[in-house]
Amino acid sequence: MIHLDGFNILVDPVFSGNISPVKFFGKSFSGTDHYKVPDLPFIDLLILTHDHYDHLDYDTISKIHNKVGKIITPLGVDEHLIYWGVDPVKITTLDWWQSKSITDDIEITAAPARHFSGRSFNRDKSLWASFILKIKDFKIFIGGDSGYDDQFKIIGEKYGGFDLAFLECGQYGTDWPQIHMTPEETIKAAKELHTAILIPVHWGKFALAMHSWNEPVKRLFLEAHLKDQLVVSPLIGQPYILGQEFEQDQWWNNDTM
Repeated sequence: MIHLDGFNILVDPVFSGNISPVKFFGKSFSGTDHYKVPDLPFIDLLILTHDHYDHLDYDTISKIHNKVGKIITPLGVDEHLIYWGVDPVKITTLDWWQSKSITDDIEITAAPARHFSGRSFNRDKSLWASFILKIKDFKIFIGGDSGYDDQFKIIGEKYGGFDLAFLECGQYGTDWPQIHMTPEETIKAAKELHTAILIPVHWGKFALAMHSWNEPVKRLFLEAHLKDQLVVSPLIGQPYILGQEFEQDQWWNNDTM
């Protein structure tokens, strides 16, 4: 969740504790479901990057949509939302490189990502995207899910760098290198985006790959040190205030999930 001057932005919320049509698969790690929809304030802008179960959750959407002002999705994701009872007036869909002004101070642009979409047996009937969020004088990159390619360099050069980037760091595997980045590739992407501060996501909530739950963040911090990339990884519920010093605790070493 991103908060600025009373405006709340939420990205890909999944509060149901499960990312599968069947309850015995895709359970969240212990301790990662502390917050629920009733704990949230009014959400002025909900951003959905694509329709995979670990990013678009029916249970969460059904509970949250009445306390959401506007929704931004890539093309086609709106069909799920409207079928689930979300007011279509709230929804704006964007193709890659399309932009939408949310307020006088906030603009969002959809950008390419190297991934795919689909739920159950249906594939690639909707688009997936990363997003560039301009809030007043800040530029934030929201990566969604993506394998590594030259898009990061192109976006970094096009937008002149970012104050903050949320990039995936986890659920990678040798059999699917094109749809998820390794931690080392995440650092490379952050550098090519000209990112001041990187926040790694997509690594400590669900197990979708064979690596241990905290391997991604350990590898990421090692690579960040080698490549001189500033990384911030707050504990769940811990705020990070952009522009202020943050004392990073390696909390992922304190427990095993």
